[in-house]
Amino acid sequence: MALKLMKGNDALAEAAVRAGCRFFGGYPITPQSEILEYLSKRMPEVGGHFVQSESELAGISMVHGAAAAGFRTMTSSSGPGFSLLQEGISYIASAELPAVIINVQRYGSGLGDIFQAQGDYFQAVKGGGHGDYRMIVYAPASIQENVDFTTLAFDKADEYRNPVLVLSDASIASMMEPVDLPEMHEHDPNKSPHAAKGKGNGPFKRITSTMYYIDDFDTYIKTKYDNMAANEERWEAVQVADAELVLVAYGITSRICKEAVMLAREKGIKLGLIRPITLWPFPAKAFKALPDTVASFMTVELSPMPMIQEDVLLSLDTRKPVHNFLAGMNIPEPIDIVEKAADCIKQTAKGACNG
Repeated sequence: MALKLMKGNDALAEAAVRAGCRFFGGYPITPQSEILEYLSKRMPEVGGHFVQSESELAGISMVHGAAAAGFRTMTSSSGPGFSLLQEGISYIASAELPAVIINVQRYGSGLGDIFQAQGDYFQAVKGGGHGDYRMIVYAPASIQENVDFTTLAFDKADEYRNPVLVLSDASIASMMEPVDLPEMHEHDPNKSPHAAKGKGNGPFKRITSTMYYIDDFDTYIKTKYDNMAANEERWEAVQVADAELVLVAYGITSRICKEAVMLAREKGIKLGLIRPITLWPFPAKAFKALPDTVASFMTVELSPMPMIQEDVLLSLDTRKPVHNFLAGMNIPEPIDIVEKAADCIKQTAKGACNG
């Protein structure tokens, strides 16, 4: 295994190239602009196509067209740019085309700011565009996972003929770590079963979707997303076997939470962690498998308001208290998480839970 030291955005972009992505259309916005910068040079080297579009709206439309032609294709954005992608994403889902979308989260609503944050959770997992669709949403917590989940995203997009989202953040985008890059994969767009090849009979007749809201479309689309939900849950559990309180965090905050669990254990506090790897489908199975010793939970989020807490409560059928640690734009210290968790354990023991 030959490791290479890479920045998060660069590693993600290289993973896309090695997964066979040969078309990228997108618009620069911090903190994901390095993805464009990297691919502007790398795509021509492998015979691919890079287009810096005039807007995010144009970029996602180009991705739609390239996907319809059978290419493995991708776009990336952040903040208000991700909002502009939503209509195009819902059109791609409607056409049942595979594509990979990258959102490197930043802070705030509206224009926001370039600080690290996790404020796009609802938009990512509840369907940011209109209509009845879902996307698998991967939440990497390291540079290696930037590589692994981007690779996986292309495979799952093809498998389900559906857009897939990789939800990164400004911290993971900017840090550097050693990564093991996969071998180069070549994808032949002419062999894609969804590739549109024009009209007529015979082997060259291809259409992007055979349903188009007829032939009991309701049952068809529900079954499709039910299958994704049933088969694609992923998570990591850390020291939950005897935990009294379980932290729930994804992305960059999950790394701090792992350190918080170790620190708490040293102090005799029985803390555990569930890290959702897929934010949709949310790993409800992870919560149903927990022992009875777990009395309460605490979400840790880079946001001034709780978001993932809602899905934790739903996974628990609201049977147990779910506290929250809301760090806003500030990366929390492990000791602060431990102290809040210890206080929540005391509150739960007294029957007083105020979140």
